[in-house]
Amino acid sequence: MTVNLEVADGVGTLRLDRPPMNALDVATQDRLRELAEEATRREDVRAVVIYGGEKVFAAGADIKEMQAMDHTAMVLRARGLQESFTAVARIPKPVVAAVTGYALGGGCELALCADFRIAADNAKLGQPEILLGLIPGAGGTQRLARLIGPSKAKDLIFTGRMVKAAEARELGLVDRVVAPEEVYTEAHAWAARLARGPALALRAAKESVDTGLETDIETGLAVERGWFAGLFATEDRERGMRSFVEEGPGKATFR
Repeated sequence: MTVNLEVADGVGTLRLDRPPMNALDVATQDRLRELAEEATRREDVRAVVIYGGEKVFAAGADIKEMQAMDHTAMVLRARGLQESFTAVARIPKPVVAAVTGYALGGGCELALCADFRIAADNAKLGQPEILLGLIPGAGGTQRLARLIGPSKAKDLIFTGRMVKAAEARELGLVDRVVAPEEVYTEAHAWAARLARGPALALRAAKESVDTGLETDIETGLAVERGWFAGLFATEDRERGMRSFVEEGPGKATFR
């Protein structure tokens, strides 16, 4: 398989496994969608890590495969490409990308689908599609601009330049930079901590933030209001408030 789902301690790791560079061909993208949907359904998966291995996250699309596609073929394929990445972005659980080595093109777009990004200090990220006479096609023009702002996103997309981890952090493209050997450990620890939290409240928080970024503030506030009130009907809310009153803040357990 080109992508595997491994589960431990409530964390599902979506592991890319297509040596040597984890190039994202059609089969890999389709498999990624299948496993994102599986991670969404599984109750034993409460948080997710996306990981490409110790040496590389994903160096982009399979260019040889794409070169053979004409306009008609890509019209048919483009929606499936975006839907695969959107399935990852819409996993209703905390998702962290553990970025090692290259995260370029589709690899960078995949990292953008996560809620949090931890990168190795030798990682390189970018959207080099313009150098092929193309633009990002798996959500890069949309998610990158929402994450780091339109002018910074246009700089990366217009020039196709790669940025090292330190600059990526300054831009807001990654959230934490650590030594290469610590990337997966840090990502798994972040995910495992949230996996012990209230699953429905975390889902509500993620959906409220993401929906608000995609719409006007009134709609976003309505989504927030609906979730906020709805959570009062949950066992986790009852447990959390009871623990706060009886034991003090931060003592509640939700599993």
